[in-house]
Amino acid sequence: MPTLTPHSDPSAAPFDDAPLREVMSTFCTGVAVVTALQPDGRPAGMAVQSFASVSLDPPLVCFCPAHTSSTWPKIRAAGRFAVSVLAADQQALSRQLAVTGGDKFAGVAWHPGANGAPLLDGALATVECDLAGTLPGGDHTIVLGRVTALARRTPGTGPLLYYRRTYGCLR
Repeated sequence: MPTLTPHSDPSAAPFDDAPLREVMSTFCTGVAVVTALQPDGRPAGMAVQSFASVSLDPPLVCFCPAHTSSTWPKIRAAGRFAVSVLAADQQALSRQLAVTGGDKFAGVAWHPGANGAPLLDGALATVECDLAGTLPGGDHTIVLGRVTALARRTPGTGPLLYYRRTYGCLR
């Protein structure tokens, strides 16, 4: 198996990340919000594009928060989380939960899932998980969650999408 060379390797040539950002922006992704309930009962959450199914047996999903995230440590401390897949009409919610600091949940409608994590009202689907582990992923952490509960609603709209640094939807 090949070995990955860390970006911070002093012997590696300097890397310009602008072309990588440009190329990767052509990959359309859905938008999801990862949430957890903190020990003091307050919700924590963040919008993510890096959410995917990993395995059916065992049932695993992943998402990838940046090392600079102030929300990921709160979710990690909870030991369980939920992922709400956003609908096309939830763009404002995505923007609200993508900011750093402040009360991200001001005015946000949610209800607790079976594991206690906030499930966002109006989401197309929800996936509840126990934290199964983490892996290094460059300037991000690869978070694995073992699925413990699922729900899907019949969509009135399609999913919220992100493409070339802008929101969109299926037509």
